[in-house]
Amino acid sequence: MSVIALASYAEDKWLQAGGGTALASAVDGHVVAEMPAAADPAAMLAHARRVGSANLRAMTFQQRGKMLRAMADALTARKEELYELSYETGATRGDSAFDIDGGIGTLFVYASKAKSLPDTHVLAEGDREALSKGNFAGQHILTPLRGAAVHINAYNFPVWGMLEKLAPTLLAGMPAIVKPATVGAYLTAAAFRILIEANVVPAGALQLLLGSAGDLIDRLDGQDVVAFTGSADTAAKLKANPNVIAKAVRFTAEQDSLNASVLGPDATPDSPEFDLFVKEVVREMTQKAGQKCTAIRRAIVPAAQIDAVQAAIVARLAKTTVGNPRAEGVRMGALAGQAQRDDVRARIATLREEATLVCGGDVPALLDADGEKGAFLAPTLLRCDTPLTAEIVHRVEAFGPVSTIMPYGDIAEAAEIARKGEGSLVCSLFSHDAAAIGTFLIEAASSHGRMLIVDRDSAADSTGHGAAMPHMVHGGPGRAGGGEELGGLIGMGHYMQRTAIQGAPATLDAVAAL
Repeated sequence: MSVIALASYAEDKWLQAGGGTALASAVDGHVVAEMPAAADPAAMLAHARRVGSANLRAMTFQQRGKMLRAMADALTARKEELYELSYETGATRGDSAFDIDGGIGTLFVYASKAKSLPDTHVLAEGDREALSKGNFAGQHILTPLRGAAVHINAYNFPVWGMLEKLAPTLLAGMPAIVKPATVGAYLTAAAFRILIEANVVPAGALQLLLGSAGDLIDRLDGQDVVAFTGSADTAAKLKANPNVIAKAVRFTAEQDSLNASVLGPDATPDSPEFDLFVKEVVREMTQKAGQKCTAIRRAIVPAAQIDAVQAAIVARLAKTTVGNPRAEGVRMGALAGQAQRDDVRARIATLREEATLVCGGDVPALLDADGEKGAFLAPTLLRCDTPLTAEIVHRVEAFGPVSTIMPYGDIAEAAEIARKGEGSLVCSLFSHDAAAIGTFLIEAASSHGRMLIVDRDSAADSTGHGAAMPHMVHGGPGRAGGGEELGGLIGMGHYMQRTAIQGAPATLDAVAAL
């Protein structure tokens, strides 16, 4: 396979390709692609503001929705190209579907939601308010900001990570500068190229910045937006940028978090919820090799059931075949790279200061793969018997196929343990006990951006713990970043300005029709 020479896309043209950092396959270490030389962020930003913003603002919401549909159709027609390249990231076919089809599906959802919007350039929000006894009223409206949306994405979802930000951004009417992580950037670039070649977005609406962002963040102002996905450390540095603070640049962060899943107090080994819980924990450990911001890092179970839960998880993990994601029968592929595998191993060692290793922790027997060349790691289960006094297991995240089981006394204690993560993207509860569900929600909801309740009645239709659905908010408080993404039409709000318009009702009618 020839090496792909990657190129940034700026000011509606592809820049000089290749010549930079070599990107290796996570499966066997061969060079897949070369990063390009740095682009000029100042020129990209100016082009987005001058050309992209004007072109998108000239379109109505209905027109932008049709554009999203055309983007989704273009990617669907060529998604097999993306599947083939996705194998090099260590992803299995199922992992790739979660990323590629999930991203395309997000575009389709937003295209569908656009049908409910007016064929206008201004979006009226909420009810009209009478401000006096006479001919005078008020109405809130939303209009797109006139700057650029800078999308800084993580490596774990090269396609979905790009598309889930683009959908609400473009529908709102803002141009985007996509800045993917270096690891796996070749897959993001391939999807981006399909969109450009489809010629379905106006000039300036999309730009791709590979490699260093240079001084881009230093050049933003109050009409620009930063949408970040990644580590808490990186988010903190960006948010503390003096220019971001001085110019009040909008900044939304979706950070990795120590998500939890709880087995209800009513669940026993012979109840449906017990088996559903075990299957979900194992799926979240092995899908994308555990490299999901929503993965279950803490499995919180009744103290009376912890031994049974441990045995059930270990037995199911033993059936998980690890190896070359192209090989028939492989259920879990590689991590994103050997550096990532080494980082996960180091974090497992730290977790073991408070937790016992139950299984995994090293390179397993592999199918059609070489453990020396690829970034493989066995699914790893740890156990912490003192979660109320422990600190490390609630603070340190091994971003791979790693989870820690821990016991609780009653459902209120389970909520207390879940809250020790200091803010998570998602928490799930497997229970058929309405009282326990109610108590847990009241005690834990404020610490989580999303809460999933699964029981025997909903399991067959549940979208799962780890799936961030475009219709629902994706984000969370505290450690999770304090931001939000998606949420259906709510997600457009980050890229629009809310303005209170006051005047005669006839004037407000005219404004809403603009």
